[in-house]
Amino acid sequence: MNLKNILKPIKITAVVGLLLTTQSCQDLLDETVVSGIGNDYINTPKGFEDAVKSAYSSLRYYYGTQQGLTLTEYGTDIYATGADGGYKGFHFYDTQLQPTIDYLGNTWDELYRGINTCNAVIERAPASTVTEAVKVKSVAEVKFLRAHYYYILHQQFGGIDLRLTETLAPTKATKRASDAEIYAAIIKDLNEAIPGLEGTAKATQYGRATKAAAQTLLAKVYLAKAYSTSKASDDFTKAAELCKSVIATPGFSLQADFASVFDENNQENSEIVFAVQYTSDPLTNLTNGIAAANGGNNLHLFFGMQYDVQPGMKRDVFYGRPFKRLRPTKYLLETCFQDRVNDSRYKKTFRDTWLSNNPGSNLNASFDNSKSKLTFAAGDTAIFIPGYEMSVEERAKKKYQVLVPSRYDEALFPTLIKFFDTKRPDLTYEPGSRDYFVFRLADVYLMLAEAQMKAGNMAEATAAINVVRQRAGWPGKKDAMLITPEQMNMEFLMQERARELAGEQTRWMDLKRWGNLVERVKLYNPQAAGNVKDIHNLRPIPQTQIDRSDKGVFAQNPGY
Repeated sequence: MNLKNILKPIKITAVVGLLLTTQSCQDLLDETVVSGIGNDYINTPKGFEDAVKSAYSSLRYYYGTQQGLTLTEYGTDIYATGADGGYKGFHFYDTQLQPTIDYLGNTWDELYRGINTCNAVIERAPASTVTEAVKVKSVAEVKFLRAHYYYILHQQFGGIDLRLTETLAPTKATKRASDAEIYAAIIKDLNEAIPGLEGTAKATQYGRATKAAAQTLLAKVYLAKAYSTSKASDDFTKAAELCKSVIATPGFSLQADFASVFDENNQENSEIVFAVQYTSDPLTNLTNGIAAANGGNNLHLFFGMQYDVQPGMKRDVFYGRPFKRLRPTKYLLETCFQDRVNDSRYKKTFRDTWLSNNPGSNLNASFDNSKSKLTFAAGDTAIFIPGYEMSVEERAKKKYQVLVPSRYDEALFPTLIKFFDTKRPDLTYEPGSRDYFVFRLADVYLMLAEAQMKAGNMAEATAAINVVRQRAGWPGKKDAMLITPEQMNMEFLMQERARELAGEQTRWMDLKRWGNLVERVKLYNPQAAGNVKDIHNLRPIPQTQIDRSDKGVFAQNPGY
């Protein structure tokens, strides 16, 4: 059975406690009962299980949504802003990036809701009338989730309020924990979770946390810690051992073809370590009763160029609804994806061809100055992106428009296709039903390469990165993808993570972990180069959190 079809938020008194802490004082006075479920429901077998499932739902606010994408891919070295949309302060690092931005406050509140649900399950477990085996596994799952939520909050905001017990009533007693305290709490949760989770590659109920998922998260935590002021001499070694354990788990393997990882008909594939579940049911996709943006995995909206106003084209379900929120930087396209002879990932990451779905004769060319008029039959190539500067003479020979790099702009650019969803019921429908892949095996190999390199084990680091690179090679070119230990360095690793994980909600967290966010944005993101500075390694603490804390206790991050 799949978790996605039964993972729905519940409203019980045990969980309402955190909801109370995330409202204004006036809202607290007006709180109304929205459910007839009693406070003891969580102690019943059904209630306990429902509470555990509900603890997962906050993941849907962050993963596979515009708000999560904004916090993880905007304003990096590999993605810049497109023509449309708001929240561009996250791209530009300018005065738009303020503590009052709703994405910050909503993300903070939603992840703390998830944390309090986890706290409720952990504290209520002893009184629950379920078997001991169910208690052990359930508590392990929610400790993984609590650690996950705290990991995101800590990386984004720095010192946060570390609450490890259930919040049952409104309180203004908050404080900012130190980095050391937060890392210690997260690591403790994950070390306690790992023994109680299923040790198979795929959970009995797909979508639930497994031992491998917790090990992957713990490896990420150790990597982040290893670059921080709380670092220990063995952090990289511990991260490497955890990655090796995940890779050795029976059932995991890289897909033979990079493109097949993102095949919407192949979602439960052997490369997926942990996924957030989505469905075509809008109610199921709710996040604690709140639709995250428009519900569902809607990342299919944000990477598309403006194909639908070009001659021979109109919007359809297959080519998607192009919101033009993110466009790849020159660095991503020309440096990271420079090798297209041996490496298949450029071709399999970006759409470069659009076939006419709106045929016509004597149509005016728009962006291609090599021709003035165009005629298309249905299915003819209407737009082609060669990825290099094709000459005017060569373009003039084509019966379609050719989009060359010198003509890229905020509306026209190579379109990332990892998240496209052709199963939407119509061309305007925004929610998507695809699962969101939080952890996949290729990332684990790249983490292993990073940990081994930083630990001084260059041969092992090279072997790990070569597994990912060899899979990415075109047939007959796979051996040409292999590198030597002499070629293995931090710049190569950063490029490899960009090639493999572009758009997958990892890049901002990577740059923040490495401590080179400012440097790389200045180098490769002209839109933000003049504004970005060290303060931007942390987000502003939401003003709502400061306002509902005792005066002067919850300090704002410097510079905001």
